[in-house]
Amino acid sequence: MSAVMDNAGTMTAGNSPAVAVSRSPKPPVLRNNALMDAIFRNLTRGFALLVFSLLGAIILSLLVGSVLSLQKFGFAFLWTAEWDPVKNEFGALVPIVGTLVTSAIALAIAVPVSFGISIFLTELSPVWLRRPLGTAIEMLAAIPSIIYGMWGLFVFVPLFQTYIQPFLKSTIGEVPFLGVLFSGPPLGIGMLTAGIILAVMVIPFITAVMRDVFELVPPMLKESAYGLGSTTWEVVWRVVLPYTKVGVIGGVMLGLGRALGETMAVTFVIGNAHRLKASLFAPANSIASSLANEFTEAVGELYTSALIELGLILFVITTIVLALAKLMLMRLSRNEGTRT
Repeated sequence: MSAVMDNAGTMTAGNSPAVAVSRSPKPPVLRNNALMDAIFRNLTRGFALLVFSLLGAIILSLLVGSVLSLQKFGFAFLWTAEWDPVKNEFGALVPIVGTLVTSAIALAIAVPVSFGISIFLTELSPVWLRRPLGTAIEMLAAIPSIIYGMWGLFVFVPLFQTYIQPFLKSTIGEVPFLGVLFSGPPLGIGMLTAGIILAVMVIPFITAVMRDVFELVPPMLKESAYGLGSTTWEVVWRVVLPYTKVGVIGGVMLGLGRALGETMAVTFVIGNAHRLKASLFAPANSIASSLANEFTEAVGELYTSALIELGLILFVITTIVLALAKLMLMRLSRNEGTRT
C-alpha cells in the first residue's frame, strides 16, 4: 500500500479516505474580527481616558486662574461677605449661600411634585392621557432657560409681589423664629422667587428619570403585592421605590446639578445683590449669576481671579454633592443586605 501526498497537504493510502496531518491556516474572517475587537477596545478606552483628561484640564485651568485670589484671601474667601471691586475686597459667602438656598428651595418643591407626576403617569393615569401628559413634560424640559427667566421676571414676579409674598408675610411671617425668613418688603424678586423658578425648570428632568425607572419595575412584583391586598400607596412605597431607589436618587441628583449651575433664569429674578440677609424675600446672588453678570466687566487680574475662584467653588460643591449621593446609595445597599 503506497502513501501519496496530495496538493492540499493530506496523506492518502490506496483507496482509503484522506486523513489530515496538518492544520489549515486561520480563516481571514476570524483574524479580521480579532483586529476589530482590539481596535474597538482601545478606542473605547481612549474615550474613557478622554473624560478624565477633560476633567483634569478643567480643574487645572480653574486652579491656575484663581491663584491670585487664593494667595490674597486664602480660605477666608469662603466666609467673607464683602464684595467690593473698587477696593479689591472679595468674598464668596453671599454667592455660596444664594446658590445653596435657591437649590434647596427648588428641590424641596420639585422632588415631591415630580414624584407625584411620575406615580400618576405609571400607576394611575388613564392610557389615553399618558402620552399627551408625558409629551407636555418633555416640552417643558426643552424650553431654554432664558425663556424661564423672562417669564419669571415679567409674569411671575408681579404676581408674586402682589399676591403671594404679602400672603406669606401675613401668615408664616407672624410665626416666631420662622417668620424671619418671610419678612421684609415684598419686592417680588429674591431667593424664594429664584428657587421657585428653578423648581419649575428641574421638575421635567426629575420627572422624566423617575417615570422611566418606575416603568422598569417588573409587573409581576406589583401584581403580587396587589394580590396580597396591598393598596397603591403600599405598592409604591414597599415595591416600586425599593426596586428603583438608585434611579430615583440619580434623577434627584440630575435636578440638583441643574439647579446648582443654572445661570440665566436665576440672574433674571434673584436680584443680583451682594448682601446677606435672613429673609428669603431679599435680593441676593448666586455663583452662576455672579459669573454671568460680572465676568465680562471684570477689571484687573485680582477681580478676574476671584470670579474664577467662584467657579472653582461651584465645581467643588457639585463634586461634594455627587460624592454624598454615592455614599448614601452605598449605605442603602449595605443596610438592605443587613436586613436580608
